[in-house]
Amino acid sequence: MTETSSYSPRGSTAEVEEGLGFAPKFDADGLVTAVVTDTTSGDVLMVAHMNAEALRRTVQTGEAWYYSRSRKALWKKGESSGHVQRVVELRTDCDQDALWLKVEQHGPGACHTGRRSCFYRAVPLGQTGALRLEFRNADKAFDPDAVYAGAAGTPKA
Repeated sequence: MTETSSYSPRGSTAEVEEGLGFAPKFDADGLVTAVVTDTTSGDVLMVAHMNAEALRRTVQTGEAWYYSRSRKALWKKGESSGHVQRVVELRTDCDQDALWLKVEQHGPGACHTGRRSCFYRAVPLGQTGALRLEFRNADKAFDPDAVYAGAAGTPKA
C-alpha cells in the first residue's frame, strides 16, 4: 500500500515555493525526477525517477529507492550489486517537481556499465554535422558482468 499522507497537499504557488510543507509534484505517470550526486565530490552519479512509494521508503530508511519506468517496478539501489546509496540530504526544487539526493555511494560505482557515474560521455560544444560523443572519466570502476552475474532481468542497481 502506498502511503501518501506524509506529503502535504499542493496549495498555492506561494505555499509550494515558500512554505515548509513537502508537496512533491508527481507527473502524469506518478513519478518525480531525482538527480543523485556524491556528497563528497559533488559529482552527478545518476538521474532516476521515484514514485510516492520509492520516495516514502527513501525518507524512512535513509537508503535510495527508485522506480524503473522500463520494468514498471520499485527497486532499491544496490539490491543486486551491493552498491547502495546512503542518503545524506534530500532536497526539492522550488516548485517541488524535482528532487536532489546527496548520497554516500557505497561500492565503486553507481552505473550499471561499471562506471562511477552514469555521466561518462560529453557532447563537445561547437560541433557541426553528426554529433559525436567524447568519453570523460570513463574508466570502469567494477566489472558489471561479474557484479550482475545471474541477475538477468533484474535491475542493474
